[in-house]
Amino acid sequence: MYHDKRIRVNRNVTSPQVRLIDMHGTMLGIKPLIDAQTMAKGAGLDLVEISPDANPPVCKVMDFSKYLYEKEKQDRENRKKQKAGVLKEIRLNPRIASHDLQTKVKHIEQFLKEHNKVRVTVVFRGRENQHRNLGEEILNAVRDHLSTVGAPEGRPQMMGNRMSIMLAPVLGKPVAAAKPPQAKPAGPAVKPEQQP
Repeated sequence: MYHDKRIRVNRNVTSPQVRLIDMHGTMLGIKPLIDAQTMAKGAGLDLVEISPDANPPVCKVMDFSKYLYEKEKQDRENRKKQKAGVLKEIRLNPRIASHDLQTKVKHIEQFLKEHNKVRVTVVFRGRENQHRNLGEEILNAVRDHLSTVGAPEGRPQMMGNRMSIMLAPVLGKPVAAAKPPQAKPAGPAVKPEQQP
């Protein structure tokens, strides 16, 4: 079992006075350190400094090994929750340039690889509201491009002037990514110049 060296216990508590909490969780107020140590020793427990930055520091009479066990358990739970990921949001404009869209897609891909959920939102302003199909095309292109690392949770949804889709990370090894999406439909194909 690890021992956090920053936690002061028994003789390592140095403040001449402490704000004392007894083994039942009752706040006893400010006491001289010697009285607090005597109380802990008499109860067969430890004097643990739980809030060193307070003035005077807060100490509690408790079983230190049990405290460490509980703290370690809490830390493990917190780490598990962290690994579950957080929700990130990427906002796009329906008139986004192709290069900018590719950059945003790389960011989304990175978030998904870090096991975060990503909400991709297209925000419409003014007359853009008449061209909501462009927003849906962009979201579908992003979804299709990231299909190897992100699974869509439902279809693109409209809320007010925003259209969004939620992507959840795909567990397992990501396969090679497809070609990045283009923001606007390409014009007629240009033939390469003929060699002389």
